[in-house]
Amino acid sequence: MNPNSILGRYLIRQLVWNFLFVLLMVLGVVFMFEMIELLRKASGRDDVGMVLLLQLAFTKLPKTIEMVFPFVMMIAAMITFWKVSKLNEFVIIRAAGVSIWGFLCPILLATFLIGVINITIVNPISARMYAYYEELDYKFDTRNPDAVLFSERGLWIREAINADNFLVLQAKSARQENEKLFLRDVTIIEMDRRSQQEKRLEAYVAELGKGYFDLKDVHVFVPGKPTETLSSLRYKTGLTLERIKENFVKPEAISFWSLPDTISFYERSGFSAQKHKLRYMTLLISPFLLCAMVLVAAVFALRPNNRRGGVMFLIVGGITTGFLVYFLSQLVYALGSNGQIPLPLVVFTPTAVVSLISVSVLLHLEDG
Repeated sequence: MNPNSILGRYLIRQLVWNFLFVLLMVLGVVFMFEMIELLRKASGRDDVGMVLLLQLAFTKLPKTIEMVFPFVMMIAAMITFWKVSKLNEFVIIRAAGVSIWGFLCPILLATFLIGVINITIVNPISARMYAYYEELDYKFDTRNPDAVLFSERGLWIREAINADNFLVLQAKSARQENEKLFLRDVTIIEMDRRSQQEKRLEAYVAELGKGYFDLKDVHVFVPGKPTETLSSLRYKTGLTLERIKENFVKPEAISFWSLPDTISFYERSGFSAQKHKLRYMTLLISPFLLCAMVLVAAVFALRPNNRRGGVMFLIVGGITTGFLVYFLSQLVYALGSNGQIPLPLVVFTPTAVVSLISVSVLLHLEDG
């Protein structure tokens, strides 16, 4: 079926409206329960106002919705298919000579486009909101309204200088003021690939500029040479404030468009980027996962006749299958994040298995 035909546009419109309805309903329920939990945690605290609680609940919404997004799409598809079957529209469409695959074509196309919009437009906004939530949550837990995410943890950073050398930067404390980062008691050690020290710099304070650290009260130690003392020194670096923040936030708080650069930076610096790679590949495959969930919905909700199970079969079977798919996906992702399974296999296996099983069942129903 041509997705641009009258029937194709009708099915797409039905799916989109049902998707928005289910999404808004889930958003409202999640926001309500999140606010109840935050009010419980903030009870008895005079330093926490309602504005902060609303900010925490609102900025956490994208992270929670991302977890249930495939379920939202599956439920929206089930509602769409159930309505089409209940009104006998599916029987009429089949009687007109349209196969089940022609019927599903515009719906799968719309689902795929929703997935693409989610990772290219919605995800960067959600990542920024979740990063802001992490900062607010840290302030909420530390009871310090001026705290930044890494203020009391110190700082350890490894950065590649060139193909043969790298540096390790350690600071006892870090403080952010507006868009500036200040470090105290800074040590920078330059090493070769055999981890042999070539130079060490110690500074009382350092300020991160654009492409450099502005070091104050610096002592430079080079093996075989006398110690050099400088009042100030500009030290070249590829680090930025955003890059340093990424060391203290989860991959979910990094935008889809920023993940490739983050992965490349970590690999050049010698850090493991396994979780970031898994996150990036999971986002890439997510439109196909949504299509797989629509196929699952079709198995339970598209009924060419009324001799199969009723509404209870539809609800229980669909929800059970959805939770089973989610549980197995998370199990496989956990194994992949630990490096026990190759990442391509981790990401593609759940979607491929669900799709193949659903297609097989639909082929059986089509032949029947």
